[in-house]
Amino acid sequence: MISRKFPKVMYGGDYNPEQFPKEIWDEDMRLFQLAGIDIATLNVFSWSLNQPDEATYRFEWLDEMMDKLHANGVSVCLGTSTAAHPAWMARKYPDVLTVTADGKRRKYGRRHNSCPNSPTFRHYAKLMAGKLAERYRDHPALLLWHVNNEIGIRCYCEHCEKAFRVWLKRRYGTLEQLNQAWYTRFWGHTFYDWEEIVLPSGLSEGLSGGNADQTAFQGITLDFFRFNSDSWLECYLIEYNAIKEFIPDAIVTTNFQGNGTYKPLDYFKWAPHLDIAALDIYPENHTPESYMAMRYDLMRGIKDGAPFMLMEQSPGVINWKPVNPQKRPGVMRLRSYQAVARGADSVMFFQLRRSLGAYEKFHGAVIDHAGHEHTRVFKECAQLGQELRQLGSKLNDSRIKSRIAILFDWDNWWAVELGGGPSTHLKYLDQVQKYYDALYDQHYQVDFIHVGSDFTQYDLVLAPLLYMIKPGLASKLEQYVESGGILVTTFFSGIVNETDLVTPGGYPGELRPLLGIWVEEIDALFPDQSNSVVMEQPLGSLEGTYSCGLVCEVVHPEGADTIAVFGGDYYAGSPALTRHRYGKGEAWYAATDPCNEFMRQWLKQLCESRGIVPLCEAEPEVEVTIREKEGVQFTFVMNHSAGYSFISVGEDDRKELLSGSTVRGSIQLEPKQVMILEMPVGAR
Repeated sequence: MISRKFPKVMYGGDYNPEQFPKEIWDEDMRLFQLAGIDIATLNVFSWSLNQPDEATYRFEWLDEMMDKLHANGVSVCLGTSTAAHPAWMARKYPDVLTVTADGKRRKYGRRHNSCPNSPTFRHYAKLMAGKLAERYRDHPALLLWHVNNEIGIRCYCEHCEKAFRVWLKRRYGTLEQLNQAWYTRFWGHTFYDWEEIVLPSGLSEGLSGGNADQTAFQGITLDFFRFNSDSWLECYLIEYNAIKEFIPDAIVTTNFQGNGTYKPLDYFKWAPHLDIAALDIYPENHTPESYMAMRYDLMRGIKDGAPFMLMEQSPGVINWKPVNPQKRPGVMRLRSYQAVARGADSVMFFQLRRSLGAYEKFHGAVIDHAGHEHTRVFKECAQLGQELRQLGSKLNDSRIKSRIAILFDWDNWWAVELGGGPSTHLKYLDQVQKYYDALYDQHYQVDFIHVGSDFTQYDLVLAPLLYMIKPGLASKLEQYVESGGILVTTFFSGIVNETDLVTPGGYPGELRPLLGIWVEEIDALFPDQSNSVVMEQPLGSLEGTYSCGLVCEVVHPEGADTIAVFGGDYYAGSPALTRHRYGKGEAWYAATDPCNEFMRQWLKQLCESRGIVPLCEAEPEVEVTIREKEGVQFTFVMNHSAGYSFISVGEDDRKELLSGSTVRGSIQLEPKQVMILEMPVGAR
């Protein structure tokens, strides 16, 4: 569906013409043409302009801009404007205002200030989405819908508290089930009436000076996190359904914030309700390329490999860090292609014209305060726009294929970091990124999957910090390994069930038969401490001694082979890395956090054991991905380094789509150079 609606890799971004006098609008159209802009996101923060009071709606400015964009060949991603409620609404209906974790009701201001369980907010958001859909359902400029914006604030008001009790009744049915799931006999927390349950805020279960994320009762807080994600999903669906009522085949989405790994929202639960996933990402100049690559792969993974939208990035500078350097020449183009290489079917910016006042007036834009095309950033944007126009529809809806997957789970992420574990330095994203980096640096292509995915399409599944084992997951992993798959998991795995109750009988709980080990103790190391991993038997080039840290576990084999042992402390000589042959496959367990070199060599050996080869032989600074469609593969080659690099692209002729030249054999890449090589699938 998306490829039919998107005629090419769409290029544009957030446009706020309502902030500027109309005499500038025609000049913007001229500049859009020069830059190759073919999509503009409108109406994201215009609720107060569109609805000056409870009964009045004014869309004349939006009518004019929709017509003008269409006349100039620019499609519209139409926002529902519900990302910031009007001041009159906050004054008349204060229930729309959020309450912070320390119990303070916010006043009107900023954005992300609406309570997801406010009846007022839901009522007027639905009306607004419906009125917009009814008005613009037949407008030729309309391409897709953008609900709200960067959704996800947590609210602790009375409406949320009441809604939380309703959510809990649906989930548990009875207080007896709830008390058991939450282990409420600890500290005398047994509940006898639903009305006794309060939100786990800084006023109740929160620890560390009122921090609600560090909690005395993990089960309660874990359910609140789930409830909050579900509450916002309900709000999204209210607008989604209001749009679909008038436009059943509309493409509707919302943009995920937090650089693609926003903790408060369970993307996998949202994914079925997004017609296309959309991501906002704002890396800094020193952000590693693998950081962005992982988040693009995750965004592609939430919808089982479908292309996604790069909805926002900055064409130049960002403005909210203590120091905000400019993107260096060539970096915007290179990073844009990185997103396309990993599954994006759009390249979009915040913002198209730089605002003149308020918080984001110094945030980068395609059109700077100078207001003309004679800036470096505009020229770079225009070059990219021309290239994307030249590529046409070749890349749209092409897919990435991988034999390696990383299992990612928001519930698990929340639970790992809710407090009470071996170390506050233990971060789920850090461990996932570390395993991802070991493969990225060696040019292996990776998918992200969730607990409901089909594991059997992968030869190797990595599940770092698989602390929480949801119902059926252990048996699913057993079937996967028994049928010939390789599973890799780590320390602090198999500890609890889905309500954060420890599985009795010894760690790693339900994974114990599959992994063939018993973990007796978990030892945490301070950041300046380390231990060592000593190989008992070599694995390819993995031999000798390597450093490790963070966590070291005391492991007893129960059928597993000991591949490496600890070199120090009272558990010296006990297993640090084990392998359990299970059916036709293998289950590996790392009882510590090994150094990067160990990780690279270990995972490389596992890939080789299954005949998984890297996409190329090149330095880590050269990034390579392959998208495929209809028997054609598109190989992206990107040189992230500041120097020249060499790469072999094979002996068959390949057409380079950006230059139109034909390449083969060993080629030299200039700094920041991008190449897109087209050839039939299966060619050498």
